Amino acid sequence: MKKVISYVVDIIKEEYKFIIVLLLLFIIFEFPVNYYIIIGGGTSDVSSRIHVEDKYNSKGSFNISFVEELKGTILTYALSYVVPSWEREDANLYKYDDKESIADIEFRSDLDLAYSNSNATYWAYTLASKNVSKVDSKIYVIAVYEKFKTDLKIGDKILSIDGNTYDEIDKYKEYMQTLNENDYVTVKVLRNNKEKEIKSKLYKYKDKLILGIGLQLINEYKTDPKVSIKFKNSESGPSGGLITTLEIYNQLTKKDLTKGLKIAGTGTIEEDGTIGEIGGVEQKLLGASQDNTDVFLVPEGNYKDAVNYKKKHKIRIKIIKVKNIEDAIEKINSLK
Repeated sequence: MKKVISYVVDIIKEEYKFIIVLLLLFIIFEFPVNYYIIIGGGTSDVSSRIHVEDKYNSKGSFNISFVEELKGTILTYALSYVVPSWEREDANLYKYDDKESIADIEFRSDLDLAYSNSNATYWAYTLASKNVSKVDSKIYVIAVYEKFKTDLKIGDKILSIDGNTYDEIDKYKEYMQTLNENDYVTVKVLRNNKEKEIKSKLYKYKDKLILGIGLQLINEYKTDPKVSIKFKNSESGPSGGLITTLEIYNQLTKKDLTKGLKIAGTGTIEEDGTIGEIGGVEQKLLGASQDNTDVFLVPEGNYKDAVNYKKKHKIRIKIIKVKNIEDAIEKINSLK
C-alpha cells in the first residue's frame, strides 16, 4: 500500500502542471453558470412521437417549432459573445425565487410537457368525437414562494390535506377557505417514493388562505383508440401543445387536415382549449422558414411579434393566428 501511495505522489509531482491544466479545462467546459444559451431553431415532425391505434395517414405533416439551447457553462457563455446567432437567457427568468435550482426548473418543464400532453389528448379526442375519460389526477408542488415558510418542497406529490383527497386544485383551495389564518393543516405527500406527513401553516394573502406554494394538476385519460405519446428526454416544456393536439386529431380523423402541407407552429394547449403564448417565437419562426415550412401557426399573444419579425427579415411563410384549438382546426381547414 505504501508503494502505491508513493508511486501516485511521484506521478503528481512530475505531472502537476498537466493535472492543473486538465482541472482548468474541466472548469471551463463544465462549470455551470446561471444561463441558458440559445443556439438556433428548427422544426421536427411530431408524428414520430405520437401513435394512435389504427391511425389515418396524412400526406403532409405537423411540425413542432423549437429552439435549441445549451446549458450554460463558462465555455458556452463566453462563446455566446463570439457567435452572432447565439443568445443568452438568464435562468432567473424561469425561477419563482432565487433559492430555486436548475433541477427545480427542469422538473417544472418536464411537468409542463406532461400537462400539455394530457390536455392535447383530451381535446383531440373530444373534437374528433372519440372516447376519452379521466382515470386519474395527480397534483404536484411546482413552486415554494419565499414570502411564506413551509417544509413542502418542489416535486412533492400531494396525496391529501387533513385526510381529504380531491381531483381538482380548486377543491383543495375551497377546503382551506373553511379554516382560519395561522391554522396548521396536515399535508400528506409522496417524496422520493416515500409518504410523508407535513404540518403546514395557512397564510392570508389577498383575502385568501394559502399554503404559500404553487400547484400543478396532471390528468390521465383512458382513450379508445389508444394513443402513445413519447417525446425525447431532451424535449420538455408546454410550447408543443398546439401541434401535438393537431397531430393526434389528424390521426383520429379520416379527412387529412394537412392537405399535403408542411405545417409548423408553437403554443400551449390549456385545460379549456385555449392556445397560450410562448417565448422565443422569433427564433422558432426563423427556424420554420429555414426548414421550408408552408404554414406557421402562432398564438394570438405572439402574433404581432411574429409578423413584425417576418417583415423585418423578409421571411416568406404564411402566418396564421389562433385563439383556441377549434379556431386552429377551422383555419387550417380553410387553407387552399
